[in-house]
Amino acid sequence: MRQSNYDKCPSTAIPGSLVIGWNDIAIEIMKKMGQKGVCVIECYQGVHISELEQNIGCFGFDHVIYADSLMKPEQEIRELTQPWVTDDRIFGHRAPFAYEHLFDAEKVADARKRIAQCQGRVLVYGHGAYYVAQHADVIAYIDMARWEIQMRSRRGEVCGLGIDNRNEEASRHYKRGYFVDWIVCDKLKKTLLPIADFWLDTHTPNHPKMITGDQMREGLVRTAHKPFRVVPFFDPAPWGGQWMKQVCDLDASVANYGWCFDCVPEENSLYLNVDGTLFEMPSINVVYYQTRALLGAPVESRFGEDFPIRFDFLDTMQGGNLSLQVHPTTQYIRDTFGIYYTQDESYYLLDAEPDAHVYLGLKTGVDGKAMIDALNEAQETGGEFDVERYVNKWPAKKHDHFLIPNGTVHCSGAGAMVLEISATPSIFTFKLYDWGRMGLDGRPRPINIAHGSHVIQWERQTDLIKKDFINAIKPIASGDGWLEESTGLHENEFIETRRHFFSVPVMHEAGKGVNVLNLVEGDEAVVESPDGLFEPFVVHYAETFIIPASVGRYTIRPCGASEGKRCGTIKAYVKF
Repeated sequence: MRQSNYDKCPSTAIPGSLVIGWNDIAIEIMKKMGQKGVCVIECYQGVHISELEQNIGCFGFDHVIYADSLMKPEQEIRELTQPWVTDDRIFGHRAPFAYEHLFDAEKVADARKRIAQCQGRVLVYGHGAYYVAQHADVIAYIDMARWEIQMRSRRGEVCGLGIDNRNEEASRHYKRGYFVDWIVCDKLKKTLLPIADFWLDTHTPNHPKMITGDQMREGLVRTAHKPFRVVPFFDPAPWGGQWMKQVCDLDASVANYGWCFDCVPEENSLYLNVDGTLFEMPSINVVYYQTRALLGAPVESRFGEDFPIRFDFLDTMQGGNLSLQVHPTTQYIRDTFGIYYTQDESYYLLDAEPDAHVYLGLKTGVDGKAMIDALNEAQETGGEFDVERYVNKWPAKKHDHFLIPNGTVHCSGAGAMVLEISATPSIFTFKLYDWGRMGLDGRPRPINIAHGSHVIQWERQTDLIKKDFINAIKPIASGDGWLEESTGLHENEFIETRRHFFSVPVMHEAGKGVNVLNLVEGDEAVVESPDGLFEPFVVHYAETFIIPASVGRYTIRPCGASEGKRCGTIKAYVKF
């Protein structure tokens, strides 16, 4: 394998300075406050409220109100949210709640009266603090990326909104966040992004950082008008491999890495570089605050404030098979989970061992009832399911592209390094069979045969898969030193992908919608604006990068160690 030059800490530089430490943060906020008024410190779910409480004394407020104490009783919130959270370990239904549904109206009314009568400086802090004090004189927001929330959930450090669920398994934390809590927090965050006076980063415990709201907004605007990368994160898996350890320069002592999310803005972080110091916030903030500049008007019109394209890595090199799985059809995901589009996807092979393979589609003449019966029997008895009796096993090599529209039974086999290109809804994988193994927590991973049986497209069998789902590659255009090809996706999917091999500059156009690319061949390339709209942006092998629609025309050419050599990118965008 090659020497790693993969950048794990990409960032957007912004002017000014930042404040570090609770004492200095308190000085800046109180300077803004003056001698009287109301300050709100709003917190995203997952923030360590206890850390804030331990340092409130630094501020010198005359009156302090903890917003969470004004919420409805925990049992009432549990009963309210139960139809949306459900008893399932993984799946719920998207909830319609905002903070007003979680708070006790009488307690809030009383608190607002007390605030109005208070003399001096008042602090309202916690989850929903701004809901309680909507006419605050100073607004500070403590943000939190979902990946860090998940890490804290695994350690039992954080609670859901209005409930203490620290003892529940991490998957249930994620489910409550995805279907209830993050919806509530994001609705309020969208209101505060344009008006907050300060934005705080407390991702590293006891090392808080703060920038002004104007700096934060400047960072989001800058990001949405140039190429950028979100902060990748890596995670082990029961099937995980060894490829990313070297290529992405990861901790060699970890047993494996199966996942890398390197373009999932709902989950990833964004770094702002403030005078050499990294300030972390959720990358979804760019989508919320700069929707049209980032996505483009046609994509915004179709998807609103959702970023519809997801890139991630699945590493089974020296690893094992993924679970056999299927994704829901569009109508099923709407009816069952309240999500309006589904996870169509594809597997692009960044690398492969000689015996690598992908399971995709059903064998010719498969008996659907017999297959579901066999899956249920394996699940109930702990026995084996004869995958190759029912599912096609295809050889896989570097640069192959397997198309996987919703309803198609599939999984990556061992020995493959997959760049997964898909639509964004990431939680909706119906596992059918998991090869009899345990999850990393020592428990069997949830199997969803009942859900899967409702969405499998039984006509997707051997001949059709071979014809339309594997390497459906067509030349589009070429010139001296470059070739453009369409590699899919399937006609049922809303994402189109184009592959370019090039040793000279290649012109691209992002005018109608956001582009997401990965450098799939070559050590290094540079993205440049022929109109001088942004600084040259260097990318390295296997890095995923985003080109906002606002960029318009851009070129990509080999540079550095790849100067004059062949490079390759794969680009995804929404079809029109």
